[in-house]
Amino acid sequence: MENVEIPEYFICPISLQIMKDPVTVVTGITYDRDSIECWLSKNPNSNALCPVTKLHVSRDSDLTPNHTLRHLIQSWCVSNGFNVFDQVSTPTKPPLSKCYVLNLVLDLSVPGTENIKTLEKLEMLAKENNERNKTYMVEVGVHEALVNFLIRCYMKCDTNGLEKALSTLSLIWDYFPSCHENNEVENREEILIDSITWALGLDRNMQNHATIKNHAMSLLRSIIGKANSSTLDRLKPQLFEKIIRVLRESGSNTTTIAQKVVDNALHVILNTSHSGKNRNIMIQSRAIFELIELEINFSSNKKTKELIFEILFNLCSCADGRAQLLSHAAGIAMITKRILKVSPIVDEKAIMILCLITKYSATSGVLQEMLKVKTVSKICTVIQANCASHVKDKAREILRNHFDFWKNSPCVEVATLTRLH
Repeated sequence: MENVEIPEYFICPISLQIMKDPVTVVTGITYDRDSIECWLSKNPNSNALCPVTKLHVSRDSDLTPNHTLRHLIQSWCVSNGFNVFDQVSTPTKPPLSKCYVLNLVLDLSVPGTENIKTLEKLEMLAKENNERNKTYMVEVGVHEALVNFLIRCYMKCDTNGLEKALSTLSLIWDYFPSCHENNEVENREEILIDSITWALGLDRNMQNHATIKNHAMSLLRSIIGKANSSTLDRLKPQLFEKIIRVLRESGSNTTTIAQKVVDNALHVILNTSHSGKNRNIMIQSRAIFELIELEINFSSNKKTKELIFEILFNLCSCADGRAQLLSHAAGIAMITKRILKVSPIVDEKAIMILCLITKYSATSGVLQEMLKVKTVSKICTVIQANCASHVKDKAREILRNHFDFWKNSPCVEVATLTRLH
């Protein structure tokens, strides 16, 4: 069977694999549907080039099913025992019509009981592993219709269809091109984020609360990832209060959905914590306290720990953040325990946090606690371990700055401290 030669015209010019759903473009060349749709959708311009002829092909051009070739491929596969190609099915899926999607958008713009069915259809299209479908959905304005629907739900406190709308928007948001900064766009994003804030704060006993929260946080992460600096600086305290509450509620839940919510929430906090205004709001919402609790009690995933330490480092860049970390009974101990136990990222951020604390918040009580929970011993170990050079340099800096306080302690090796002094 290995010596059987596959007819050249059965092979897709893009994937170089036997075609399962051959379609012909306007240039007369036949490709496998998935391959050519992916090729066309990835082209940033209105026209792509046909891979074979190098002629322009519009992204909106029809892809004509080549039924004759498909039947030939099927027959040849059966005759030659190529069971691997059983997926070449008889029916060919019709291409998505822009007109069909546009009608769904129009249906959604009219409030009514049919909205739920329309939302279900849109969600099914968004869930398909088809790049071209999602591109079409954005091009005909599905995202705008869904944003309007979400805002309408928020304004009326109506949760009917909310889950489907959030789910679909979160699936297609990354296909939505970033807009230029202007007041209209910023105001629109602000109302959308207010709508998500409302969704995150819905009653926990409400039906589908967990999935609504999951889709809302996923959408928020996508929005924040593409938002301009002006939008990030205008985020409201209520949003961060809801996010912190979500962390508190979801952290103790071991379900897959809950873990996704935590992951998305941490990404949102990290991506917004570079703003001084947002850092202050987070600290006022007791973000550091909740992050420490999450890390100690519920976090077992390495990536989650890395996110927590990255956020803690950002928040500890200000005095109130360091004060909140030090006010937690296990703050310094938790930072110390994770060093050399999780990953190089955690090592780096932990040493940087300790460097900030010992540089700007080093009271005698803090320095004594660092001896008590063996922070100083761990810092000495970092210097001798296989860590990045800049991490070792920061560790040496910490020890040098407080040599006089720690040199007489039996908890650390005096020889090590002396070499560093």
